[in-house]
Amino acid sequence: MTEQTVVITGASSGIGEELAVALAARSARLVLAARDAAALERVRERCERAGGRALVVPTDVSDPEACRRLVERSVEAFGGIDVLVNNAGVVMRGRFEQVTDLSVFERLMRVNYLGSVYCTHHALPHLKARRGLLVAVSSLTGKSGVPGRSGYSATKHAMQGFFDSLRIELLGSGVDVFVVCPGFVATPIRSRAYGPDGSVGHEDIAEEQGKRIMDAATCAALILRGMDRRERELVMVPAPRLLMALRALLPGLADRIASRMMKPQRP
Repeated sequence: MTEQTVVITGASSGIGEELAVALAARSARLVLAARDAAALERVRERCERAGGRALVVPTDVSDPEACRRLVERSVEAFGGIDVLVNNAGVVMRGRFEQVTDLSVFERLMRVNYLGSVYCTHHALPHLKARRGLLVAVSSLTGKSGVPGRSGYSATKHAMQGFFDSLRIELLGSGVDVFVVCPGFVATPIRSRAYGPDGSVGHEDIAEEQGKRIMDAATCAALILRGMDRRERELVMVPAPRLLMALRALLPGLADRIASRMMKPQRP
């Protein structure tokens, strides 16, 4: 990654922040994108202390014009793009029958799915010029439906389908597509979840008690290893891999297991 230009969306905290710092330690040239300019400046300082160069570009990925400007600024600053990491995302909690504000489904889709589409569309010619890498930070919910996550899961299924299709279209172009599917990761996104009424701040720690929660730095290290190997896909948690295999043979049983896995483990 030395002297390679890496654009990371959702770089102001969590997985995006830790991945940026890890890449900076390898002397990468980083473009940090997110809505929170002050948080991005903090991450930029961490990256520069780690040995990398970093450009801050405040960006709302739900705005296609902002995504175009992000790519333009990246190319102007560093001459091209080697890697695009589509990491920006928002979460929703709540069963569908509880939803009173349907607009939250559109908000999730514009950030999680369309934000990746917009950024990829503008970056792709530059990635092809350098035989680069597309990284999509999806989720285990992009592989299997999860109760209480219908809106979020739908966006990650869309993301998975888009990048799987794009991977095939890009065969022979020199551009590889790497889809990452983390499980529970300790990031601020969990405390900024949308609720069924459209309000923000619906973290439910009780729901995640008893589940293995990965720290963001460990998650970033696994992603970086996959980037080095230019892997096709990374499913980080063993149990869901078994559940996906079971779904092909006994889909009804797989649904019941998924339902039990997501029930709160209250004392």
